[in-house]
Amino acid sequence: MVRKHKKIVLVGFIASITLASIAFTAKLDAKSTAQEKQELSKLESYVKFTRVMNFIEAEYVDEVNTTDLIDKALNGMLQNLDPHSSFLDKNALEQMNIQTKGEFGGLGISIGKKNGVLTVISPLDNTPAYHVGIKAGDVIVKIGDKNALEMELDEAVSIMRGKPKTSIELTIAREGESKPLVFKIVRDIIKLDSVYVKKIDSHEDVLYIRVATFDSKVVKDVTKAIKENPTKKGIILDLRNNSGGLLDQAVGLVDIFVDEGVIVSQKGKAQPKEEYRASKLNTLTKLPLVVLINGGSASASEIVSGALQDHKRAVLVGELTFGKGSVQQIRPISQTEAVKLTTAKYFLPSDRTIQAVGVTPDVEVAFGEILKGDKDSFEIKEKDLKKHLESELLKVETKKSDKENNASQENNTTFISKEIVYQDAQLKSAIDILKALITLNKEELKQ
Repeated sequence: MVRKHKKIVLVGFIASITLASIAFTAKLDAKSTAQEKQELSKLESYVKFTRVMNFIEAEYVDEVNTTDLIDKALNGMLQNLDPHSSFLDKNALEQMNIQTKGEFGGLGISIGKKNGVLTVISPLDNTPAYHVGIKAGDVIVKIGDKNALEMELDEAVSIMRGKPKTSIELTIAREGESKPLVFKIVRDIIKLDSVYVKKIDSHEDVLYIRVATFDSKVVKDVTKAIKENPTKKGIILDLRNNSGGLLDQAVGLVDIFVDEGVIVSQKGKAQPKEEYRASKLNTLTKLPLVVLINGGSASASEIVSGALQDHKRAVLVGELTFGKGSVQQIRPISQTEAVKLTTAKYFLPSDRTIQAVGVTPDVEVAFGEILKGDKDSFEIKEKDLKKHLESELLKVETKKSDKENNASQENNTTFISKEIVYQDAQLKSAIDILKALITLNKEELKQ
């Protein structure tokens, strides 16, 4: 009886193995069949492309250049993936290399594609576009006499660049404006200064640091600014209209303020998750910190502001950022051509993405002027009453105004006057919030 039971168990075990083997083999066959179908589909697609090319070359009404057709097909294929991937022909690759060197003839704007149209990410500080009044969020409708609504990014950049002292017109659609605006802009050599340190009138204990772009000197220059101002009680970090730059500089800037934990990570299909972490060795200050952001803050700026927000290290003031959180890799395919392809996305310490979402400020403040109080109104009325001194007062104030304007123009790279503060509601809010944080910090230190 026992032997019979053992035989039954053995037969059952063999049957189970056999069934499992059949199922596994069937799964392998199914997997193999799926792979074969996928490979066959690829081959059919390549054949389809070749057939279309042959048909165009044989039958199209005019002569065509096969190389140009292939280049355009590649570019169309890449740009249909996302706004940041593209095929770089000889000219586009040369233009990119020129920009990387940090000096070129152009307008001084960073642009990208948003909702399918060319959009100004930000005007660069002290450049022709900045001075004529181009703003973040402006939609480019025309470049010169060319319709820009269907224009690709690389083509637009190529047209806007040119010899210094030559001009070009940009037609802009701007939110709140009933009709397009036309700006005539004279090209100039664009020199990208990255860090500006300024004093704020009547706020000697506040260190204002403006980071305009993330070039290779950002961490060094911000470190220098903090070390050279040991008596400051709080810091305003202005990242508005900063369209991004080098990842290592963004990571290094956060590391100045955060002593541990993940700063940012990137994930892609063909690469493992890569984390960039903070280190106590690189942390310089624990001073209260307020960060200014807006719709022109993109990429590296969003990594910095988002990481500081996730670590609860700073209060973010301003407006929702642009939402560019993807990684592009440039891979040469010949000596004069390359492919720029999105290969990964950035994720903040809380594992939230930036791409197409952006970073929301803790305190939302729109850009604009702040109306002055009753005291100023009273002073104006007093002046109006003194009719007999009006002409003399006008002369004196005109001279004073001219001097103040000249002084402001001469010193605006190092000094922010009260007047400028009241013209910038976001900056005024940042100062007020930082003052409160400084007071709280003092109370904590007493305890």
